[in-house]
Amino acid sequence: MRFPEFTGEWKAERLNDIAILTKGAGISKDQLSESGEPCILYGELYTKYKSEIIEDVISKTNIPTDKLIKSKANDVLIPCSGETAVDIATARCVLSDNVLLGGDLNIIRLKHHDGSFMSYQLNGKRKYDIAKVAQGVSVVHLYGENLKGIVTYNPQIEEQKKIVGLLSLLDERIATQNKIIGDLKKLKSAIVDKLMTPQKEWKSTKIGNVLSIGSGRDYKHLEDGNIPVYGTGGYMLSVDSYLYDGESVCIGRKGTINKPIFLKGKFWTVDTLFYTHTFRSITPRFCYYLFTTIDWLKYNEASGVPSLSKVAIENISISIPDLVTQKQICAVLDSMTDKLDIEQKSLDAYRAQKQYLLQQMFI
Repeated sequence: MRFPEFTGEWKAERLNDIAILTKGAGISKDQLSESGEPCILYGELYTKYKSEIIEDVISKTNIPTDKLIKSKANDVLIPCSGETAVDIATARCVLSDNVLLGGDLNIIRLKHHDGSFMSYQLNGKRKYDIAKVAQGVSVVHLYGENLKGIVTYNPQIEEQKKIVGLLSLLDERIATQNKIIGDLKKLKSAIVDKLMTPQKEWKSTKIGNVLSIGSGRDYKHLEDGNIPVYGTGGYMLSVDSYLYDGESVCIGRKGTINKPIFLKGKFWTVDTLFYTHTFRSITPRFCYYLFTTIDWLKYNEASGVPSLSKVAIENISISIPDLVTQKQICAVLDSMTDKLDIEQKSLDAYRAQKQYLLQQMFI
């Protein structure tokens, strides 16, 4: 896939031939400050900078800079360490001079090529080439020596900039969509807090008085099928039998105990996930929203991996309104949930489009 005004072959070039490979130095998290010189730490490439182009540097430090490494506009950064070989291939281009670059950062200082273009390419077609040369198991390492032999494919600089222009527009749309979702989540959280705050006419009771709690079971004896199996992290796989059929709110027995899951229809849960049934004076949907307001970690019964027991859950005190009010509250919150789902699908579509372009626009 190319822009029609460009022709000619892309040139195969090793990173060692088109760039100087160096490394950042110093700067730890506890040396960050509210004022000082702009800086980038390697972990921020995973957490703070979500697109390939770093226009605005977030962090600062006021430590002495005489022995630190400063960026040159167009530098490409890749972490020296990460959790997996694929994740470590996370390239970002910094557009500013004199940004302090922390240790554990590979610096690819290009001689002639566009750094933004190179970042997109390294995150696309070259990502798995980089993963192959990363070293380690529990912690993966990647150094300049590993990167020297990575072969890149590069058109003329004008075509590089045209490709960057298209992909950066898509990144802007993704950033906007993320902000929309973030604002909606904040709004929904505020509305949940408002609507779920107990009123004087609400009835005080305990969870065990309004529903029953079922235990998940092992699924390994079951055959493949179309019944979803859920654990504390969500959907796992599908089998040929079900544990429960209906609406239910699930909560972790062990591990992730603070993320309720609403399910309906036929499903199976593993033994680390409780499911609820036989609701009395409470609708399953209202129960779900109520469960999202509970600080489940407060009821943790283990010193290691967080754990909950049926007894602990059943004895939690709650307040609930009448069924009519419950349905009215759920109607409002469901509309917010539906809106968030729509916006999330749009974001997923933009991300899929970007991944498609990263694969199709690079050799």
